[in-house]
Amino acid sequence: MTQPGSGFQDFTRAQLAALVPELLLCGQLIDRSGMAHVIGAFGREGMAEVAIEEWQLASPIYTRRMQRALRYTGDDVVTIFKGLQLDIGAPPQFMDFRFEVTDRDHGEFWLDHCGALIDVEPMGDKYVVSMCHDIEDPTFDATALATNPHAQVRPIHRPPRKPADRKPMCAWTVIIDPAHEPPPVPRNAALVAETVAAGLELAPIDPADEGAADYSGPLLSDVRFPDFSRSALVRIADEVCLQQHLLTLGFLVAINERTDLAAASEIARKTLAGVAGVASERLRAALGAGHDHAGLATVLRAHPVLNPLSYTGIEIRPREGGLALWFPADSGAQTDGAWPAMLDPEHLGPLDALVRGVNPRFSCRAESAADGWTVEVELTDKPHKEAPEVAVTRFSTGADWTFTDRGIPLPLTVV
Repeated sequence: MTQPGSGFQDFTRAQLAALVPELLLCGQLIDRSGMAHVIGAFGREGMAEVAIEEWQLASPIYTRRMQRALRYTGDDVVTIFKGLQLDIGAPPQFMDFRFEVTDRDHGEFWLDHCGALIDVEPMGDKYVVSMCHDIEDPTFDATALATNPHAQVRPIHRPPRKPADRKPMCAWTVIIDPAHEPPPVPRNAALVAETVAAGLELAPIDPADEGAADYSGPLLSDVRFPDFSRSALVRIADEVCLQQHLLTLGFLVAINERTDLAAASEIARKTLAGVAGVASERLRAALGAGHDHAGLATVLRAHPVLNPLSYTGIEIRPREGGLALWFPADSGAQTDGAWPAMLDPEHLGPLDALVRGVNPRFSCRAESAADGWTVEVELTDKPHKEAPEVAVTRFSTGADWTFTDRGIPLPLTVV
């Protein structure tokens, strides 16, 4: 499926460089929002099973997509590490991955800071073990095998932390060996691999644009997004949004197998409401947008729920003194059942949470049409109470995370 255009096309290079890490962090917040509701429905062990399946189904697909987009395809440790730096499971600084490369088949990484661990530690050691043992073992391997099926990721040490303030928080080896037997393909892999999202073609990066057009050079200690060209940043932003839709599709596969359609839809919409509201707040602040309709329009153009436009088909339509959104009846996102398909005139809760992340006085009113439906965003007299799903997501330290400029990154060569 090929469609032109990007919602990020109107942003400057500097704005895009600030947006990309924000979008990566929004992806991390999907589980911070969703797993609270999954625990309520299926318990801690069920939560771990859902998390394993969603990441196993999604991460190999979007890892290979980013490799192709930024021309760092390969089958070595360096390629695996570059993929982690551009993965919603490892947003920069919040999940502070550090790397060491021994040779093409051997390396180590460790986390100087793990925001996910900081979020989970107050819940107790059983939840820490679920995340850092039960979930990480199969999902790290699933991400690595997207690059090389004989790659294995194994712990050097990991939480629960002893002592309680141990740094780095965890450390892992990555070894590629033909003797390693690849893990079995997940039973439901095709359900995500055959979606519109998995095969979506996005506009190519313009190699003549000023700045780096790819990541084909050496592995860097940090990805410095201002060094990329504007064209490359547009593509990265669209890919990161697509990562979030793919992860959501994996999440839906996992919860649909464990409950009926009505209950699964409720969990999915609660998850969407939580991440949509917090994402709007963060994007508004990152872009310096206002709390009015113009500020909302700016946030909507960057919001992962609406992007990539070639996937969602959603249009922002200015009104005299207001704003409307048009949702098409037919789009890739509708076909897949991704985030936009969870919204309709009878289910505006997640959309209300999204617009109220810009201004708590905003409210949505929907009208149906033959080719889709329209939402008018109105400004009410009094602010609305924060949605409980947003409050749950705000539990994560990622909701208030601040990115810093770490200066010029260093190339990591074989030691």
